[in-house]
Amino acid sequence: MAYSLTESLKHERFHVIDVDQAAGRLRVKAVEDICTEHSCLGAQVFDEMGDACALDRVYPGDIITMEHQDGRVREITVVRRAFEEYSSPEW
Repeated sequence: MAYSLTESLKHERFHVIDVDQAAGRLRVKAVEDICTEHSCLGAQVFDEMGDACALDRVYPGDIITMEHQDGRVREITVVRRAFEEYSSPEW
């Protein structure tokens, strides 16, 4: 199904609920308020500045996008940090 830009942003962004660095797993919540857990071992991680970083720089509350390949997360990009989300004028 093809989404409009607004719908695409809603369905392709996730809130981080929990980060298990030791296991390389992320628990995220989508717009439908459904939590899912993803294996992120070997995934490339980029912070909000576009710099490569590790999974230890992803925190609960952050908003991320993920690219999947063969059922695994291939790339994680931090779109917005939790502290920026709650301090934005949209709240």
